[in-house]
Amino acid sequence: MSRWLKQIAALLLLTLALSACSRVGLAYRNLDVIIPWTLGDYLDMSGEQKGWFNERLKEHLSWHCTTQLPGYLDWLDRLQQMVETNQVTDQALQVRTQEAKAAIAQTAREITPSAIELLQGLDDKQVAEMNEAFAKDQRKRQAEYLKPSLDQQIKERSQRMEKRLEDWLGSVNPAQKQRVATWSAALGDQNKQWIANRAHWQDQFSKAVAERKSPDFPQRIETLLVNRESLWTPAYRQAFADTEAQARSLIVDLMAESTPAQRQRLLKKIDGVREDFNALKCLKAARQE
Repeated sequence: MSRWLKQIAALLLLTLALSACSRVGLAYRNLDVIIPWTLGDYLDMSGEQKGWFNERLKEHLSWHCTTQLPGYLDWLDRLQQMVETNQVTDQALQVRTQEAKAAIAQTAREITPSAIELLQGLDDKQVAEMNEAFAKDQRKRQAEYLKPSLDQQIKERSQRMEKRLEDWLGSVNPAQKQRVATWSAALGDQNKQWIANRAHWQDQFSKAVAERKSPDFPQRIETLLVNRESLWTPAYRQAFADTEAQARSLIVDLMAESTPAQRQRLLKKIDGVREDFNALKCLKAARQE
């Protein structure tokens, strides 16, 4: 999982918690943090490929740390100010979301040429293993998120959210619990839509990689990695917009119901993310140049 990128891609603020990752420094050193799909889970690279990829990764991480992280710190400042001034509104969240999406797109564009080069060098056995990994991923998610009844899915979604919120806010009060339950119910069969879209993307990716020697392969991969939304069906596009709106509404209402202690805990957690970034050696080195 691309931990920090997922953090800023999610609906921000309390949705930092939805990504359930607070060890930013550790996450930033993980191989997959620079790739918008979890490379290590789907490809069994040869020693030569790993060596090549690790060298490219170092270059990408250096670029990311020196050119992108300062912007993330500014973004955290704006996030913190929203909480401190009690300005957690739908409009403000939309702005923060667009900023995060732009940052993710910029990183995806930067690493896409390396992804294309790596994928073009795969052999048939590696491609077959990647496709089997995709199929395994789909079976696992269907069993975990679709096999339970819809009522159970809604209940489990509420429980997951409460657990994440407690990490960022502390114990949630009865009003917040009820709001989370309402949010989860409103999403209905969102699990089905999400998994279907994920499978659709993986299918498109597999088809592109099967034709990795074709002239249009680079453009197809760029679309899959940078312009993923262009491949969404109209139904999922609308469902995703509705899901984002529901998430923003949830965040606004939860903050309206928050206690001073909860807001203080949230601010402390944001400070922790900032400290993790500031502690990265690459960022320190860039500031000294």
